[in-house]
Amino acid sequence: MPEVVLTIGGSDSGGGAGIQADIKTFSVLGLHGTSAITAITAQNTLGVQDVFGLAPEVVEAQLKSITDDFCVAFAKTGMLYSAKTVIVVAKHLLENDIPFVLDPVIEAEAGGRLLRPEAVLALKEHLIPLASVVTPNIFEAGALTGIHVSDIDSADAAAREILELGAEAVIVKGGHMDCTDLLRMAGEVFRLPGKRMAGGNHGVGCTYSAALTSFLAKGCSLPEAAIKAKKAAALAVSHSMNVGKGVGPVNQAALLRDDTYAILEACARRKVVQCLGDGKI
Repeated sequence: MPEVVLTIGGSDSGGGAGIQADIKTFSVLGLHGTSAITAITAQNTLGVQDVFGLAPEVVEAQLKSITDDFCVAFAKTGMLYSAKTVIVVAKHLLENDIPFVLDPVIEAEAGGRLLRPEAVLALKEHLIPLASVVTPNIFEAGALTGIHVSDIDSADAAAREILELGAEAVIVKGGHMDCTDLLRMAGEVFRLPGKRMAGGNHGVGCTYSAALTSFLAKGCSLPEAAIKAKKAAALAVSHSMNVGKGVGPVNQAALLRDDTYAILEACARRKVVQCLGDGKI
């Protein structure tokens, strides 16, 4: 039977990001995706026009329905919208002993606030201490730590701060720098180099964290899962679709091509990652 994974986040009416991107990613990677929707966005390739948060009890009911029936191998959180929803999600994941990837979605790339200011504190106090891995971009890392992230050293400083909040690991994504991600675990740090791909990037962050969740659910180590997820996200960008009037959404269907899995596996085998075992940059 395929592994069951869970995404907890917002719905994107334009189909490019959020729950829709996550479910597509889970599907093409061979897993069964379940979802708990926290908010409904009026959103397209031009940006987020409106956000309608769902009541925390609605989120809680969805989560209970899922775990009453399915054995969830791994979960991911995305847009959580409010502090009360953050607390409900943290409580449910803890009580059901579900490991998860925390993608701290604060603002949409195309514009629009997706996490209320007071919810950032709740995220730090209640959810980050439970996370298997936190995956901020440089702006989200800055919002969580107060550190201006502009290079690999400041990315590592922010990662250390987030680890001190209780997370098991942190990946600071470098897409807004030189495309080198930084993965820090206790006592170890890895640099995951990459290159900028031509194409639309709407939904790339969601796709990356959903792919990371998928590979972890399949039993990959975190460094291996991070390498594969990075390559998967790059392939989705390179095959993005020119739809709408704004930034094109990434195309997860690119991962179904016969040569894609070979590329992912070759990438992992070559271990395109620099491990600094002493934990120093």
